[in-house]
Amino acid sequence: MLSRTTAHLLLVAVSISSISYAARADQLQDILQRKELRCGTFADVPPFAAPDPKTRDMVGFDVDLCGAIAKALGVTAKITPLSVDARVPEVKLGHVDITVANLAYTLSRAEQIQFSDPYYIAKEMLAVKASDPGTKKADFTGKRLSSTKGSTSELSIKLNGSDPLTFQDTGSAFMAVQQNKAVGMVANTMTITKLVNQSKTGGVELKMIDEPMILQPIGIGMKKDEPALLAKVNATLLALDSSGEINRIWDKWLGAGTEYKMVRTDKVVPIGELKFTPIP
Repeated sequence: MLSRTTAHLLLVAVSISSISYAARADQLQDILQRKELRCGTFADVPPFAAPDPKTRDMVGFDVDLCGAIAKALGVTAKITPLSVDARVPEVKLGHVDITVANLAYTLSRAEQIQFSDPYYIAKEMLAVKASDPGTKKADFTGKRLSSTKGSTSELSIKLNGSDPLTFQDTGSAFMAVQQNKAVGMVANTMTITKLVNQSKTGGVELKMIDEPMILQPIGIGMKKDEPALLAKVNATLLALDSSGEINRIWDKWLGAGTEYKMVRTDKVVPIGELKFTPIP
């Protein structure tokens, strides 16, 4: 039988442990108390997030979405540029509160972090030389395709049975095709559209293969076991969608007045309501 002193010490230890766990487990309260939302974004992937050429401030769709979420929470947004393959580790380690960086839902990522409800469905697209006779993704099975390292693009290349050649940035992946190091490159629709248009005015002209490599829901990444933060982010995304704010941000960076000329038709819905096949 434990002595009264030992029992008391154990009770104190359990109480302290419980308090510490509760503090660690409520990241939303930490954000509200510090009055700052730490957002991880791409370091240089326009139109999502990239330094403004004049001011060097980070600008883009993801930056504005971070700002809108922070404003809804009544806090300021602190933007932290991340490499493509650092998007999951940095939020997992707690270095950022949320990752807003065109982050596609995958099974492996969902084991490490939690995802918000998706705010659009992304397509990973393949660009190859305009002279290439290929017309569908199966035509490029077994061929070398470039992408950014640690991205969904890289995963889609592997799922297609192609050989990935990876880089830290999309510019290097693009140059790999221009320099004949790769047959084509894979990236999201917006990036591929921009690079295909860019290739028409210099270098080797590219074309986009109409068939998507994969379809992926895009959500916001957060640390696991933070139910309050997840619920708040989901509620905020739904409110921003209902008010038209997400569409306004989309139109600013991706809409008819931009080089992408894309229309957002998706709505914020629970990921369980979507029909898609998650990739590993």
